[in-house]
Amino acid sequence: MTQSANTDQSPERERAIIHVDMDSFFASVEQLDQPQYRNQPGIVGGPGGRGVVAAASYEVRKFGVFSAMPVAQARRLCPQAILLPVRMARYRELSAEVFKIFRETTPQVEGLSLDEAFLDVTGSLALLGSIESIGASIRSNILQRTGLHASVGMAHNKFLAKLASDAGKPKGFVHVPPDGVQAFLDPMPVSRIWGIGKKTLPKIQKLGILTIGQLRKADPVNLSRTLGKRTGHFLALARGEDTREVIASTADKSLSREVTFEKDINSAREMFAELQRQAESVTERLRSQGLVARTIQVKIRDNRFRTASRSRSLVAPTASTQLVFKQARSLLQTWLQDHQNTPVRLLGVGLSGLEEPNERGIDYDSAGQKALDSTLDEIKRRYGDGKATRGLALRKARKPK
Repeated sequence: MTQSANTDQSPERERAIIHVDMDSFFASVEQLDQPQYRNQPGIVGGPGGRGVVAAASYEVRKFGVFSAMPVAQARRLCPQAILLPVRMARYRELSAEVFKIFRETTPQVEGLSLDEAFLDVTGSLALLGSIESIGASIRSNILQRTGLHASVGMAHNKFLAKLASDAGKPKGFVHVPPDGVQAFLDPMPVSRIWGIGKKTLPKIQKLGILTIGQLRKADPVNLSRTLGKRTGHFLALARGEDTREVIASTADKSLSREVTFEKDINSAREMFAELQRQAESVTERLRSQGLVARTIQVKIRDNRFRTASRSRSLVAPTASTQLVFKQARSLLQTWLQDHQNTPVRLLGVGLSGLEEPNERGIDYDSAGQKALDSTLDEIKRRYGDGKATRGLALRKARKPK
């Protein structure tokens, strides 16, 4: 938003962008489903030395615990924290309901993750009211229909809307009007500018620039000596300018699941058990989207961090857990023949070539297998991962994260 563009006729001013970010989504879901853990320091993640924190409740964050931190470090910071397993099927179920609410408001929804999205509600203003009334309705509907809280940021571009939702967390509701951009941005640390990370930040601070306001007022010539070609980009953001459009999300082009083991394994049976669990996970997601897959891929990383992949394309696409598992097992067996007794650190299964099923595609080898998949999907949706699975997958493979 340059001085010349600061008019009521600016196209950017006419846009209405909302950023919605669920508050500590995974941890909040666990506290919702298990009331005994509410108001308690909770960590969602994998156990063991290689486990990482997938989500941290707000109660545990005051101890310095955050997402992506090693679980071992988090437990040292907060020994009394409750460690809860990841239940992706349950998170995807609630995420689907949240995104349904988004799309009831506008078709212009750009999903960033299971719990975060940009919405362009410009075309909804005439029908649904002001950006604040739309934001309030979204937040209220999410709470009523899921029992979860969301933070909502509203502005005339994506950069400001994102900062607004972050500024109000948790349960935030912040609107940055066009005439309030400078007052909102100027006091913020310069590190809040997208693209100013650990390498760039010290260079800017050496110039005496600590806040966004100071960056906005800085001499572009002096800045260019430090920031080079990125100077114009950073100055535009410091002025609150962002011309990026909300790009409506499309269906996944691929689905995958991978696991890093707490300890490297070399037992083929343990690897096959893990493949069974992963096949169940990716095909459940596949079926939830009403799709079938034509290509199955296996990813293997050994104890020397060498990564290999094997893939196979089918004549007819499938959504069958057992068919995917059989193909993945065959691919892994091929690799094992050439790498006998090689310890495996990471194992993954991926599906690509996703498409809608048609009558010519044989996506199941029997009606019984299709019925079994449907039954297990329903059990997982209701009761969470791990409540029902196939026999081989019950074999534990040394606490994967």
